[in-house]
Amino acid sequence: MVELSDHLKGILDTLPLKPGCYIMKNASGEVIYVGKAVSLRSRVRSYFQEHADHDRKTLKLVAQVADLEWIVVGSELEALILEMNLIKKHRPRFNVRLKDDKRYPYIKVHLASPFPKVTVTRQMVRDGSRYFGPYTSVWAVHQTLDLLRRIFPYLTCDREITGQDARPCLYYDIKLCSGPCIGAIDQAGYAQLINDLCAFLDGKTDPIVSRLQVEMIAAAENLQFEKAAQLRNQLQSIERVVEKQKVITSEEGNSDVLAIARANNEACIQVFFIRNGRLMGREYFVMEGTEEIPDNEVMGEFIKQFYTQAAVIPDKVLLPNEVEEAQIIRQWLNTRRGGSKVELSVPREGISQELVAMATENAVETLQALRTQWEADKNKQTQALAEIQQALGLTEPPNRIECYDISNTQGTASVGSMVVFEQGTPSRGHYRHFNIKSVVGPDDFASMEEVLTRRFKRWQAAQEKQAVGIKPDPSFAVLPDLLIVDGGKGQLGRAVNVLQQFDLDDIVPLVGLAKQQEELFQPGKSDSVILPRHSQGLYLLQRIRDEAHRFAITAHRKARGKIGVASRLDAIPGVGPVRRKALLEKFSDVEGIRQASLEDLLAVKGITEEIARALQSGLE
Repeated sequence: MVELSDHLKGILDTLPLKPGCYIMKNASGEVIYVGKAVSLRSRVRSYFQEHADHDRKTLKLVAQVADLEWIVVGSELEALILEMNLIKKHRPRFNVRLKDDKRYPYIKVHLASPFPKVTVTRQMVRDGSRYFGPYTSVWAVHQTLDLLRRIFPYLTCDREITGQDARPCLYYDIKLCSGPCIGAIDQAGYAQLINDLCAFLDGKTDPIVSRLQVEMIAAAENLQFEKAAQLRNQLQSIERVVEKQKVITSEEGNSDVLAIARANNEACIQVFFIRNGRLMGREYFVMEGTEEIPDNEVMGEFIKQFYTQAAVIPDKVLLPNEVEEAQIIRQWLNTRRGGSKVELSVPREGISQELVAMATENAVETLQALRTQWEADKNKQTQALAEIQQALGLTEPPNRIECYDISNTQGTASVGSMVVFEQGTPSRGHYRHFNIKSVVGPDDFASMEEVLTRRFKRWQAAQEKQAVGIKPDPSFAVLPDLLIVDGGKGQLGRAVNVLQQFDLDDIVPLVGLAKQQEELFQPGKSDSVILPRHSQGLYLLQRIRDEAHRFAITAHRKARGKIGVASRLDAIPGVGPVRRKALLEKFSDVEGIRQASLEDLLAVKGITEEIARALQSGLE
């Protein structure tokens, strides 16, 4: 074992014999592992015992631990919940975790509205809406919504629905909206349509089909042939979808079937969603940090992280093997489900066992396809970097590329973006945006100069911190192998000035990328460089430039929105900067505040009942 510092020895000697979470950090202060324990003293000290039989991953972890923190909680369940939140916050490299750090998309049905809309969202909020998901692909969500809209033509526009409009929009004419704006469907009828849509997503199609058949026959008997034809078409659409949904079992209720596939250091989890006996869909998720971790532990970590964000907790979760901490996980799932019991089981025979086997086969095939795709992508990235190196005459492939862009609206809320690609892939943890401070009006050249000046000042500061043993911001501590500014010679000239100020003009390669002809301009060269139209190098540069543009626009819209948010909230009596900040931290935006209940508003620090009611009336 490694020699322990006096600092660590002191912490180990004072650990409490109580349940809680422990946070391990390296010498730079980075959180590298989060764990929980029924007894903090016993669990944490076991890592540092001389004769402990640890695997290589744990030995590597222990060798890097320079500091420890711990948090005492009241129970093992509280420790489980705290551990999940800390892993989500810090994403420690030695923990098993979902590979994607994004919020997954959901289908949201806005039930609190008199005429509910159906949208896509990445955040679940307690606002009276129903959510379905998560999905791993936005494309899959929109494909589902396109299908639903043809069967249940729900509202998509922002009109105020009175039923008195003179004309509907085009969507009504092409049968993608039921026309509540002109009174073609009343509120009760529209509510039934939305209820049917939700039941359809829940897999409860038989009651819908039975009721529509009765309504179709009644309409025909009353000589309402157009209505009968619409109902017939709706029934046919539902039946076409239901035919594709494999009937698995005659049992009622919801089940999720989980399976795992492993290859090298990757793990792929396949989930089958069984709703009322039908296979409604499937998703796969990739786990990272799984090196030398047994299947049952990986699966346990997946269950905790997946069901933290799942819109539905099923009656049953079918597993290929027993999981770590099954009892406490089951207890946690019961609380997530509102007290109803969730069954975790490993089927040994029958249809349930066959389902797990089928999910396992799918997991193996999915992981194999992903590995093939990853290898192909890696080869493309290597080729792209080699082409860029050759075209620009660089001494080495540009493994770290930084690209900068400016976004504003007539000089308002100007924002600069910095995106970073490492080895041809986005390094989103290093992305940064800069709110322009010194430039008045729409001057992109001056704004670019400010952004780059601030970036390299932070590089200087990072060098000074490293010299005295202080951990710097890793986004600025390393110089780029290639710096790209979005624009032509004008932007390039400003970037050259900045590099010269920091004596980096002979160290950091620089190009300006002009969009019109996709030309690359280099300092001191009159002729531009144009990569072949279908080259991997050009595709990569375009992707980097587009990502910088997207990131700049996103930050600009947020900054511009805050100006509008501030003015709307400041107009509410009793809401100043402090309360405004607290409200936005809690609800994210004005829409979230507007939809919040009185109880949720009162839970925000500083918000009285009088202010809460003023918010509800003022933001209607």
